[in-house]
Amino acid sequence: MIGRIAGRLLAKQPPQIIVDVNGVGYELDVPMSTLYQLPATGESVTLYTHLAVREDAHQLFGFATEAERALFRQLIKISGIGARTALSVLSGLSVAELHEAVRGQDGARLTKIPGIGKKTAERLLLELRDRLPGGVVTASPGGAPSESGDIANALSALGYNDKEVQWAVTRLPAGTAVTDGIRQALKLLARA
Repeated sequence: MIGRIAGRLLAKQPPQIIVDVNGVGYELDVPMSTLYQLPATGESVTLYTHLAVREDAHQLFGFATEAERALFRQLIKISGIGARTALSVLSGLSVAELHEAVRGQDGARLTKIPGIGKKTAERLLLELRDRLPGGVVTASPGGAPSESGDIANALSALGYNDKEVQWAVTRLPAGTAVTDGIRQALKLLARA
């Protein structure tokens, strides 16, 4: 995986740029938010990257900040959201603005982005609600929001998908401590 690239900016052809790294020109797709932060052609530049390997292509995406890259990676995990749509979202809203939209469940703000319709905006808000730091964490019958959120995060880190995590967390008794909740959720998931 190519995680970061540093070199000389050769060309800007939105949404693509070319960065020369020791004589090799890397073509990267970047969101407009990153493009606006780039120095003049010929200057040195450092970008955080994401390499997407598909059957028919290897694509390299560049980002000015680690937060942009992390958000891009969250977006492309959502069913029906590809790299191009994720770049559109990052081009239309800053990381902070997207966090605000998700916290406020503001679908109208997302539909202003070209290529994002009402259904896609609703899917983005639903999927990102529990994935973004500081996102909306709803209380479940299985405990306080912070406890159920910690249990859900632990289960996600262990590789369970969102549906499995939600199913297990909602079946925990009220007031369950985090360590006990994780243990009980794992037992529930093993039986499911």
